[in-house]
Amino acid sequence: MPALIHCVTVETDDPYTLASWWAEVLGRKLLDDDHPGDPEAVLLAPDGHGPDLLFVQVGERHGKGAFHLDLHAAEGTRDTEVERLLGLGATLAADRRRPDGTGWVVLADPEGNEFCVCRSAAEKAASA
Repeated sequence: MPALIHCVTVETDDPYTLASWWAEVLGRKLLDDDHPGDPEAVLLAPDGHGPDLLFVQVGERHGKGAFHLDLHAAEGTRDTEVERLLGLGATLAADRRRPDGTGWVVLADPEGNEFCVCRSAAEKAASA
């Protein structure tokens, strides 16, 4: 029987603050007992589907980024999602969009962890 992913762990300096930011990005909720200053915080998977995100305070990170997520817009387009995330405080790290509409955008969260925003399923279907 295969293993199942319980959670994705994110190394961070400030678990509550970073988890709160990602909660806004992903539309997830923090555990009720998570508070500022806690050494960890959990973003629950929607309706129990998919892994939780566990934010853990560490003294030293392991490598360039402690994790990497690839996102796509649940509604709308890649470009509208990029604008929404920039409005939430993400920063542009690299623009890998191509003239034919393919590609992705690399953003960074408030602690500098990079993540990508890819085309939505609707955008992919429209170009097929």
